[in-house]
Amino acid sequence: MEPIDEKAIRASFANCSKGEAKRISLPRELPELPWADMDFLGWRDPGAPDRGYLVAVRDDRLVGVTLRAPQGIRRGFTKTTVCSLCLTGHPGTGVCLLVAPRAGAAGRQGNTVGAYVCADLACSLYLRGKKQTGLRVPYEETLPLEDKIERTLANLDAFLDKVLAG
Repeated sequence: MEPIDEKAIRASFANCSKGEAKRISLPRELPELPWADMDFLGWRDPGAPDRGYLVAVRDDRLVGVTLRAPQGIRRGFTKTTVCSLCLTGHPGTGVCLLVAPRAGAAGRQGNTVGAYVCADLACSLYLRGKKQTGLRVPYEETLPLEDKIERTLANLDAFLDKVLAG
């Protein structure tokens, strides 16, 4: 992924108002992110842990969506869960349900789309082995990295299609 500046990120959000997009807390280390290892930009708001954001390139343009994590849900630390985007296995709370309001009128009526994804939205780094999940015995997949990336982007596109369908 090519580096993205603050203005482009804020302009990309499709499921919130321009005012809400202006108030989004962007990653502090934005210029230093490992852009070459990222297939999309995803982050959680450190000041509001129930909020997350995702920005991806679709049809040669940026599309951003706001996400929320339901409060009060406790997951067992002994279970392994799998991200629905990158299919990376995580122990305990490494995967969480993130819900996006639909774009347009449907979102204003309260309609949402949810997916179980890597809690820190670092799918790209897990795929490339740049970040570890904490599993004692990580799952080994024989699929080449390019195919894993293609599958992750296809899963992300399917999720974004549902959000943008409004």
